[in-house]
Amino acid sequence: MSSIELVPIGIIHSPYQSPDDAPNQGRFSDQQVELEIYSDYVQGLKDIDGASHLIVLYWLHLAKRDVFQTKTPFGPDLRGVFACRSPSRPNPIAFCVAKLLHREDNRLFVQGIEAVDGSPLLDLKPYSSDLDSFTGVKIGWFKQIKEE
Repeated sequence: MSSIELVPIGIIHSPYQSPDDAPNQGRFSDQQVELEIYSDYVQGLKDIDGASHLIVLYWLHLAKRDVFQTKTPFGPDLRGVFACRSPSRPNPIAFCVAKLLHREDNRLFVQGIEAVDGSPLLDLKPYSSDLDSFTGVKIGWFKQIKEE
C-alpha cells in the first residue's frame, strides 16, 4: 500500500463545537462559517472571488475511523459507510458545496457547511453547475425510504 500525505491548506472556524451541534447536511444551514487559509496558500485564492459557490473538502477530525456500517438519519437500517454520507469512515474526508459570501484577505466567509470548529481544510475548488451537476441520479436505498 502506498502512503498518502495530506497537508491542510487552512482551518475551519464554525459555530459547531461538536458533531452533535452540526446539521446533518450543511446545505440547509444559514450559519456563516469562516475558512482561514494559511499564509503559504493565499496565492491560490487569486480569482476565487468570481465563484459564487465552492467545493470544500475538509477532514472530519472528530469522526470515528473504525466504523464500516451505520444508521442514517433516514431510518433504522444499517448501511455501509460507502453507501451513505456518514462522517465516520476509514478516511473521514468531507465534501460540501458552500455559498461564498465574501473574502477578507486570507479568510473566506461561506454558508452551507456542517464542519465542526477546528476542522482541517484540505482543498477548495470552484463549483460549476454546468460541470458538477447531474440530473436523474439515485441512491437506491434512499429512494425506497422517500417512497414509503
